[in-house]
Amino acid sequence: MHRPLPLARITEDTHDVLIDLIYAGSNNFTGQVIYEHALCFLHPQAEACLRRAIGAARGFGLKLKVFDAFRPQEAQEALWAVAPNPGYVADPAKGSNHTRGVAVDLTLVRGDGDVLDMGTPVDTMTPASHHFYAGHAAPVQVNRMLLLTIMLEAGFVHHPNEWWHYQLPDANQFPLIDSQAWLHCVARRHEAPGTRAA
Repeated sequence: MHRPLPLARITEDTHDVLIDLIYAGSNNFTGQVIYEHALCFLHPQAEACLRRAIGAARGFGLKLKVFDAFRPQEAQEALWAVAPNPGYVADPAKGSNHTRGVAVDLTLVRGDGDVLDMGTPVDTMTPASHHFYAGHAAPVQVNRMLLLTIMLEAGFVHHPNEWWHYQLPDANQFPLIDSQAWLHCVARRHEAPGTRAA
């Protein structure tokens, strides 16, 4: 009996994106290295939507830069321990949509490598990070709306408090992916998305 791997790997070569997983280093709001593996994965349905978003961004002469995707449960617990703020960090007892593999944190980058100004860094836990915060200058509003348009048309929905966070609709209907399944994906990471595991 064969079953599909629960997560599809995202790489810069296979998906024409930039990847900078902020929790694989210490340059994040915790100041700690959270991830043991600097590997980017998404649920296959989210990966398919991401491919559509990549194509749409390319049409504007832009690339997507991914900051986070699948997040192991242990990592969610570590984030919650530092910032138990459910407006920005999901309670691990309830489960994060990142741990379901259906959420992605990202921004837009120009062809020269410059990141579009979105008004705040990723993981800024203030009203200025909210999608429609009125205090930003017009160019920031335009950049946020461009990212929003690309992601909505690709099949994602937005998080109202985080301009960088997108997820599949009805995300909480997807099961949480446990650490054993995640490590199985890590072990089989060189296989193409959709490869079936014994």
